Amino acid sequence: MHNVVIIGSGCAGLTAAIYAARANLKPIVLEGHEPGGQLSLTTHVENFPGFPEGIMGPELIENMRKQAQKFGAEFKAGSVTEVDLSQQPFKVTAGRETFETRTLIVAAGASARLLGLQGEKDFIGRGLSTCATCDGYFFRNKPIAVVGGGDSAMEEANFLSRYATRVYLIHRRTEFRASKIMIDRVLANPKVELVTPYVVEEIISTQSLVSGVRLRNTTNQEVRDIELDGVFVAIGHDPNSTVFRGKIDMDENGYIVPKHGSLTNIPGVFVAGDVQDHRYRQAITAAGSGCMAALDAEKFLEEHKH
Repeated sequence: MHNVVIIGSGCAGLTAAIYAARANLKPIVLEGHEPGGQLSLTTHVENFPGFPEGIMGPELIENMRKQAQKFGAEFKAGSVTEVDLSQQPFKVTAGRETFETRTLIVAAGASARLLGLQGEKDFIGRGLSTCATCDGYFFRNKPIAVVGGGDSAMEEANFLSRYATRVYLIHRRTEFRASKIMIDRVLANPKVELVTPYVVEEIISTQSLVSGVRLRNTTNQEVRDIELDGVFVAIGHDPNSTVFRGKIDMDENGYIVPKHGSLTNIPGVFVAGDVQDHRYRQAITAAGSGCMAALDAEKFLEEHKH
């Protein structure tokens, strides 16, 4: 019987593990299918407080992991395949092991949707990004592209125009899903050029770095190449919440909905990080919510005399 099981080992899960371990709750961390979360795919992190020179994403994650282990957190590899939240204690199955726990912290994160191109993941951190706020600064005075047609794509295009010399907004249709106000802002921005209706056929590279994109017009099949230094994919995120479907309150997009603080609709089950946050999606907000979940779990255990 465990006091706390934490699902996920990104910023939220690791911060929850640090706090729970320091409270002597001996948490078990189930690392998931992407150990370290999205930050482990990020190169240079410049906006996490306390690192004036920045820090590499994998190094930041490794430091957090060591800190949690130092206080007694235990890590288990593998993804969660089944959860039973119908009664206390909760049961969580990962691989061949099933864990019984008095409290559960869901910090499973979200996965950015990519374009589905061959070898695309190899360019992450080498000119391909899914986070304008995280990586826009690295593309000062360079031409870049944003791929997408929703509000996030419009927002990212406007944001990135602060840094880039030119922002090509690439969308497969001539109509956009974005709200009128967001479209109007992009149309009024002299640094943003709409490239429609095109899809990205290939990422062109020089010495393993992004140097351009090959596009295909969806109407007349015309092929066009654009030279640029960065591609930002803004076609949405998917919360890693499939295993909880029908067992916990979610919104229509699959994000787990906290009821109060980090507490879900199931007493003893708490949520943190990007699996419940479709708005901010930052390392620091994920870490903060991980702290909240651990403190809430500790309070829950105290109240139930565990």
